[in-house]
Amino acid sequence: MILRTLMIAAVSFTLVASAGAETKGPNGGMVVRADDHPVEFVFNDQEIVFFVGDHDGKPMPTKGLKARAVVQVGGKTTTVNLSPAEPNRFVGKLAAPLGPKARVVFSSVFEGHNLQARFVTP
Repeated sequence: MILRTLMIAAVSFTLVASAGAETKGPNGGMVVRADDHPVEFVFNDQEIVFFVGDHDGKPMPTKGLKARAVVQVGGKTTTVNLSPAEPNRFVGKLAAPLGPKARVVFSSVFEGHNLQARFVTP
């Protein structure tokens, strides 16, 4: 009985832990669900792009919304103001390309609540 309880607990923990795990999105970036919204992070050279979706995963319009990204690379932290772009993107420019293990936190307000998604570059 104890073994069965431990196995159930281990499986439950694994499911909960993997629920927040990053997956690959339709634009080739990393996707996390933040407050039940999928947020996909794509970066190349000195541009970062976030694609946002509604609760059903459909593209969510970003027009008129504000967002920012906090980027931490090599012990230095930078805040990047993101501009909305059609249909469901936020775009920002970096001073230098992102390196491996950079930490990026996307923040915005959607539907009256704060939304925050965290990423670590490969």
